[in-house]
Amino acid sequence: MLEVKDLHVTVEGSEILKGLSLTIKAGEVHALMGPNGAGKSTLSAVIAGKDGYEVTQGSITFEGQDVLEMEIEERARAGLLLGFQYPVEIPGVKNIYLLKAALNAQREARGEAEIAAPEFMKLIKDQLAFMRMDGSFLQRAVNQGFSGGEKKRNEILQMLVLQPKLAMLDEIDSGLDIDAMRIVAEGINSLRAEDRGILLVTHYQRLLDFVVPDKVHVLVDGRIVKSGDAQLAHELEARGYDWLLEESAA
Repeated sequence: MLEVKDLHVTVEGSEILKGLSLTIKAGEVHALMGPNGAGKSTLSAVIAGKDGYEVTQGSITFEGQDVLEMEIEERARAGLLLGFQYPVEIPGVKNIYLLKAALNAQREARGEAEIAAPEFMKLIKDQLAFMRMDGSFLQRAVNQGFSGGEKKRNEILQMLVLQPKLAMLDEIDSGLDIDAMRIVAEGINSLRAEDRGILLVTHYQRLLDFVVPDKVHVLVDGRIVKSGDAQLAHELEARGYDWLLEESAA
C-alpha cells in the first residue's frame, strides 16, 4: 500500500530524514517510535504533503502512485489522512460543514453523487455516539475552544466519517487522560480492516496497550534502526532508547 524508499528530507536547510525506508501493507498497523527530534512527525507530514519540507532524495508511492507528484488535495482524495498532534482551530467553520464538504469531495473524486442529507445525519450521529461526543460538537467551530482530548476525539471522528485507505496519526495520544485514551483507541481499532493501513506515531507504549500494532519501528537520527513486533514497544518502555542510540552510533 505504502512504499517509502531511501527518503531524505530537509527542513530549513537541516537534514531530518536520512535515508528512511518503510513498507506498509494493506491490513497492517505500524507504530513509529523514537526519541524527540528523530524525525517521526516529519515522515507523516511529508507523506501528507505539508509545506516546509524538502525531499532531496528517495521516493514515496501509495498504491502505485507517486505521492511526491500529487497535490495535497489529490493525496486526500486518494485516501491519505493525517491526524494532527496539534489540531488547528478553524474559527467560523462548523464541524458539520467541514465533515460534509470533505466527505462529498471524496465521493466526487470516486465519481459518486453527493451524500443525501438524511444519510449523512445518520452517519454522523452514529459516529458521534461511538466517540462519546455530544451532538453540540457539530454546531461548534472546528476545534475552537475544544479541550485537548476533545480535539483528538474530533480527529478520530473525521477519520471515522472519511474512512481513509491510509490513516496516519501523529502522536494522537499526547495530552490524553486514560478515559480519552480508551475512546480514541476504540475509534482507531474500529478502523482496522484488510484494505486499510494505519501508521501510529507515538512516544509511549501506553497507546499500544490498547491498539496493538503488527509492526513497531524505531527511528533514530532520521533512520529506522530497529523493527519488530509489538513486543519491541514493551522493550523500549523498559529500557528506553539509549541502547539503540549506542547501537546506531557504533
